[in-house]
Amino acid sequence: MINIAIIGAGLSGLTAANMLKDRFSITLFDKSRGVGGRLATRRSHPYNFDHGAQFFSPKTDDFKAFIAPMIQAGVIEPWEARFAEIDGRKVTQQWQWDTQKPHYVGVPGMNAIGKYLAKGLEVKLNTPVKSIKQIGENWHLDDEHGNALGAFDWVISTIPPKQAAQLVPANDPVQQILEATSMSGCFSVMLGFETPLPLAFDAALVVNENISWISANQTKPGRENSYSLLVHSTNKWADAHLDDDREDALKYLCEHASEIVGHDLSKAVHKSIHGWRFANIEKQSGPSHFCDAQRKIALCGDYFIQGRMEAAFTSGKQVAQTVLSAASQGNTNA
Repeated sequence: MINIAIIGAGLSGLTAANMLKDRFSITLFDKSRGVGGRLATRRSHPYNFDHGAQFFSPKTDDFKAFIAPMIQAGVIEPWEARFAEIDGRKVTQQWQWDTQKPHYVGVPGMNAIGKYLAKGLEVKLNTPVKSIKQIGENWHLDDEHGNALGAFDWVISTIPPKQAAQLVPANDPVQQILEATSMSGCFSVMLGFETPLPLAFDAALVVNENISWISANQTKPGRENSYSLLVHSTNKWADAHLDDDREDALKYLCEHASEIVGHDLSKAVHKSIHGWRFANIEKQSGPSHFCDAQRKIALCGDYFIQGRMEAAFTSGKQVAQTVLSAASQGNTNA
């Protein structure tokens, strides 16, 4: 059976793996200790925070069909939040999310989606791939210590382009694609309180500030009741400060968010921050993925389309379809 290595166990990688697993032998590699990528949840009892993707609203029939089994299984539920838009540090619009246009979340955390999709797959966690090289007809993967991770007929990279560019030689043809794409960062501030804040919203989109998002995580279905506030910086501010001392960034963003919501967030009993170097990308106009069927190497990820969960799914699905098509034409010796 044809062996395929998928680098990255985020949504794109998991989508591709599930589409290919019945035809090929699939191994996923991820440097993190859990699957899902930015479908991430961090817990610090009694608080929990979805510190990556916040929610998603399906738009295409393909994506709706993809999430339907997870809705049925209770892994995904609608979040009927009191939503607000904040501009000039004032609420300019406010409405209630409902099931007419659902905004979904993973239950009991966003990472539940990745865990569901990873069932039955061979996933090697805490295993960063340091380099890939083609020797003969096989791709050889090595870890950060130079240890061999295996030889594969195909390799599919689903990690951010800057990370993927470090895996292949400087003169590799895929470098031109990877180097032409740049993703933006984001800081996630996680604040836990003993007493709930009297905010007039559960989730808020913030504009014209260095903060872009504020939400009370415990208002999502299936969460613990402890008041857990999640604050996202803007991509622009994060890109300018990703190398700053984390405590300095945490202090600034807490103070800035306090001014926006009108409450002193320094009273939080739990404070932490996470910096995402590759969190978002504006809408792209090119293809949904890249595939060289002759060399048996492919690239996919939301960075081909837009920094959205549905884009990650679409890219992963379409790269898998391309590989399957190549197989049917004999390009993979399947």
